[in-house]
Amino acid sequence: MATRLTKPWRPVDEIEGVLKGHLGVYQLANADDEIVYIGFAGGASLYGLKGEVSERVAELEDATQFRVEITASYMSRWRELMMVHIADTGESPRHNPPVKLGRMSPGHS
Repeated sequence: MATRLTKPWRPVDEIEGVLKGHLGVYQLANADDEIVYIGFAGGASLYGLKGEVSERVAELEDATQFRVEITASYMSRWRELMMVHIADTGESPRHNPPVKLGRMSPGHS
């Protein structure tokens, strides 16, 4: 499995037709493909990925695209995606609060 989420970006107007109530992680990006938020849908998430992504997109006006990964290990995968983003950019995505995480030095693919 790739360390980075590599699925293609989808426009946010496809959320309703694509996402279901699965557990997993997601990334939101702006029109320039800059990741602005990394989140997860866990056991307490109402409507799973569909509900979480929809709710966050409604709050973030610069989020124009999304991509998801369905996984039951959503919390460890979320941490991994955050560590990769911080290793690549030096900071958390714009709309994520700062978090204390380990360090990762992923290879570039």
